[in-house]
Amino acid sequence: MSQRRVVITGLGAVTPLGLDVPTTWANLIAGKSGVSPITSWDASKYDCRFAAQVLNFEPRKYFFNEKDARRADRYTQLAMASAKEAVLHSGIDPKQVELDRVGVLVGSGIGGLKSLGDQDEILLHKGPGRVSPFMIPMMISNMAAGLISMEFGFAGPNFAVVTACATSNNCIGEAWRLIRDDEADVIVAGGSEAACVPLGMSGFAAMRALSTRNDEPEKASRPFDRDRDGFVLGEGAGVVIVEELEHAKKRGAVILAELTGYGLTADAYHMTSPAPGGAGAVKAMQHTLKRAKLPLEKIDYINAHGTSTPVGDVAETEAIKAVFGEHAQKLAVSSTKSMTGHLLGAAGAAELIFCIKAIEQNILPPTINLDNPDPACDLDYVPHKARETRINAALSNSFGFGGHNATLLVQRFVG
Repeated sequence: MSQRRVVITGLGAVTPLGLDVPTTWANLIAGKSGVSPITSWDASKYDCRFAAQVLNFEPRKYFFNEKDARRADRYTQLAMASAKEAVLHSGIDPKQVELDRVGVLVGSGIGGLKSLGDQDEILLHKGPGRVSPFMIPMMISNMAAGLISMEFGFAGPNFAVVTACATSNNCIGEAWRLIRDDEADVIVAGGSEAACVPLGMSGFAAMRALSTRNDEPEKASRPFDRDRDGFVLGEGAGVVIVEELEHAKKRGAVILAELTGYGLTADAYHMTSPAPGGAGAVKAMQHTLKRAKLPLEKIDYINAHGTSTPVGDVAETEAIKAVFGEHAQKLAVSSTKSMTGHLLGAAGAAELIFCIKAIEQNILPPTINLDNPDPACDLDYVPHKARETRINAALSNSFGFGGHNATLLVQRFVG
């Protein structure tokens, strides 16, 4: 039996560039930075005092009542908003689908860090009797997937992958696998993260992973630039509707792109640093191309993991060159983290959405702040400004702490 084709029929996102996909995409193509000084809490004593924050977000709009919104951690609130946008965009009516054939795979790299920090403060200052009975369900990383399924009644496969910054690529990839293998017809898939809180900033700063360009925060995320000094912590969520082709056609859905490949590997090397030469990333990209049965010369664009770290950007550049050989010099490669910051477990889903929009509108998002290219990073990173060009196939790379690598491939849909 031939394997089922898998397509994308809906998009949803809440990012530092906007509270929905159209706003985020418009600001991305305009080359705007979503990075700003932290204002929601006092960061004056921190080495890094800025982040890529989601501003003016009102969670109550996305929940049945105020109580439900309060009982969800911020990462879950962001996920719910993105899921509702994606479901609406897809045109799926829960009353018109077989609910146990519709799943939800929405993960988080860290989970409810705000709830954990808030409740720890209560424990220390008020005692154990004052800790919220909702602390555990608020902080666990599967709760976004659970609450989204409850919201719509989707009773199919439901779980949350936790692979750090590869989380949402893994969630979307596993959705592709489940639909391809006839375990589901539709899956709401993606990731969410809300770690721009004191505990999160402290942990990443202690690792010396964050940029400390406090005088120019909007220029701090500068992937592939010689003067990069670490990544910028971001928050947000991205969700896509992954659907079997015939199911989508039968209900008259608009097909945005076809999801044709997924590769995942482990570096088996180091807790936080990539393997030399990006060896695990090489295999992830190669597996993706093999499963898609697509010659490497057909790839037009790569949305790079590109975090703006000294080691990571070089390793990914070397990996791309190892996979694509001479074609690497013909590829367009950009890092949208230069504008969104690093959304951690939400990064892959947001960046796959950017790949789909790039294919839809034939425009490449830029890498901003690439003022002084690192000689070791010598590919076409679409510096400074968006570029109009025909795009038929795009890869999206996500690599996480722990050595997790996940790559997705989307193509222009051909009926």
